[in-house]
Amino acid sequence: MNYLISNRNHPTVDIIYNDLVKKIDKLSKTTVYNVLNLFVQEGLVVALNIENNELRYDADTSSHGHFKCKNCGKIFDFDLKKEELPRLPLSGFKIDEFQYSIKGVCAFCRNKMEAVDKETLAEKEICNTTA
Repeated sequence: MNYLISNRNHPTVDIIYNDLVKKIDKLSKTTVYNVLNLFVQEGLVVALNIENNELRYDADTSSHGHFKCKNCGKIFDFDLKKEELPRLPLSGFKIDEFQYSIKGVCAFCRNKMEAVDKETLAEKEICNTTA
């Protein structure tokens, strides 16, 4: 649990195992799976399915959304309350849990990409004026 609290990167089982096996040499991946499943069952951790085959874990069990950058792969939390969701056609339903995830390009990667684009454009302009 301490690992998840101090590593807010929404790690996968593989990330957790690879980090912890350096400190706990007899640790098995099965143990990591079993402990995480217990944490999820007890409501201490949320299992996130942001990508098709990629289950990640979040120690923040409050209502919030996730943004995954398609460029760097980082996952960012953002505030989102159940009441802020659009009205869903689920009259009579009781929502116990929701997961809201968005994919795109984070601000850091976007700025980096725009800087590269400007640099490339400037190089093309220099080439066109010298030709």
